[in-house]
Amino acid sequence: RTCPSCTPSSVGADQPIRASAELRGETQDLIRGLKYRNQRKVVADLADRLVDSILADPHAPAFEVVTWAPTSMVRRRQRGYDQSELLAKAVAGRLGLRCRRLLYRDRSAPQTGRNRQERLNGPVFRARPLRRPYRVLVIDDVVTTGSTLRAAAHALELSGASEVCLLAVAATPRERSTDSRVA
Repeated sequence: RTCPSCTPSSVGADQPIRASAELRGETQDLIRGLKYRNQRKVVADLADRLVDSILADPHAPAFEVVTWAPTSMVRRRQRGYDQSELLAKAVAGRLGLRCRRLLYRDRSAPQTGRNRQERLNGPVFRARPLRRPYRVLVIDDVVTTGSTLRAAAHALELSGASEVCLLAVAATPRERSTDSRVA
């Protein structure tokens, strides 16, 4: 059963998501290299972009912990790593913060290749109970509809997070109906 506040249409509908760039050109090439060609060396460049967008935001909260929206187990096994985890660890290191795995993904299918409606009914996360109400920064590589990051935020809020900020490296271009804002 799903609680009424956890239905896909209601989860974090007003939760803002920031992205450091649109998914085009060099940014798209770097992300594709990381996700599909095992080019982990690009993590440093992508993490720098994320940190730059955080530092450029005068309204960014003082985060206490960084985490990531985990990819599906299928994708993790195929790649041998979770690209969002690599990005989160690099961002945390640059900001001098702890990076902790706070989210666990259900056994849902990967979002890649799914249409918009299927993506809106995206993954379900459960979050590790927090010892105190942390301000959490959640990192992901790409935001399309925002359902993955909003589901992550919802799980963290239920676990006791005081504030959740959602940040992706890139957002799909506006003409592809993204609900995110490029920083």
